[in-house]
Amino acid sequence: MEAPSSWSTEDVAAPDAFGYWSDVICDTLVQVAARATGEAPFTGRLSHATVDGVGLSTVASGPQEVARTKRLIARDPDEYLLVNVQTGGRSLAQQDGRTATLEPGTMTVLDSTRPYRLEFAGAFSQVILRVPRTLLPARVAAGGTAVELDGRGPGGLVAEFLAGLARQQREEPEVAAALLPHAIGLLETALGWAARGTTPTSASLSRQRIHRFVRQHLADPALDAGAVAAGCGLSRRSVFRALADDGEPLTALIRRLRVARARRLLRDRPDLPLAAIAAQSGFGGAAQLHRAFRAVEGTTPGTYRANRP
Repeated sequence: MEAPSSWSTEDVAAPDAFGYWSDVICDTLVQVAARATGEAPFTGRLSHATVDGVGLSTVASGPQEVARTKRLIARDPDEYLLVNVQTGGRSLAQQDGRTATLEPGTMTVLDSTRPYRLEFAGAFSQVILRVPRTLLPARVAAGGTAVELDGRGPGGLVAEFLAGLARQQREEPEVAAALLPHAIGLLETALGWAARGTTPTSASLSRQRIHRFVRQHLADPALDAGAVAAGCGLSRRSVFRALADDGEPLTALIRRLRVARARRLLRDRPDLPLAAIAAQSGFGGAAQLHRAFRAVEGTTPGTYRANRP
């Protein structure tokens, strides 16, 4: 994980503070419309770092309202899940007809592909994990947005892990990078709890372990059911059974995550040859990358790279 970049309204004149802040959150997280709601001069600080396309931010600021509108969604092609962990103050998150009240130790998830609103009545602080939606199964966010996962249940363990990860990012970025794949697996499980109101089953925990192992070994072209089963301490039959609820077979999971990695490399490394992107994403060559990318994205890697802004 890269060393975090930081921004503060202390770096600009007071009359420009909120305009500066609005630009920072739009450039760092997602495009939103924001307005300050307090009477005191506005202040805000944001620290952010990314690894493999996953962003981890810490935010502390004054009262404000934030809206992700249909117009802004249409202008913003990237698709994310935003995990908001409240570490100070109080806030409201609204999406899909639900409202989550966030207090310290409580978290919720928002989907950047649909409108949402955030209200911060006073000074607050949050840890925000921004995850590309392609890193998670398509069904994982269904019913789980703007649902409170409070500190009294298993969701509190996930919130505590993410808050600790943010602290680790500031102190030892390389350790945070090694822990980040675990955060993605925990997020998948937490979304399942939020959507169904249940604690994890043995199958869901096995599924989390499988997804984490696949993410960690994507670059290995020999990754298959046998390797996954051995690495997760499961039988091949158990691997297939654990993934059955997703409706996404293991081969499709591996292909989707490899294409997601290739897409990030195409975006972030425009100088990297397709053969190198294929190798770093676990494909056997540029031709295999081309076929998989077209099947998942509906276009070729070259066309995708050429059309990126």
